Amino acid sequence: QVQLVESGGGLVQPGGSLRLSCAASGITFSFNDMGWFRQAPGKERELVARISISGSTYYVDAVKGRFTISRDNAKNTVYLQMNSLKPEDTAVYYCNVRPHWGQGTQVTVSS
Repeated sequence: QVQLVESGGGLVQPGGSLRLSCAASGITFSFNDMGWFRQAPGKERELVARISISGSTYYVDAVKGRFTISRDNAKNTVYLQMNSLKPEDTAVYYCNVRPHWGQGTQVTVSS
């Protein structure tokens, strides 16, 4: 059974940083592309960043230069380092390995 467990969300002021983690089990982690999505209230879920098995990365334009996705295959964990956070980054952030989803972690950026 595939399990994706996110952690690291919280409340942060604009300009602050958070690091999200997603621990995966039930899959051969190193053989899978991993992604982070987010869903803000009243909006559709959107891809934020993805990292391939080779380590190549993709970012949506809105987060380029501020967010960094990385993976540790030895720990079966994918990370999302989020810097220079803005109020519009407020959302529930989900870890994804197709077709599976984590439960989500809330990120709130507010003063």
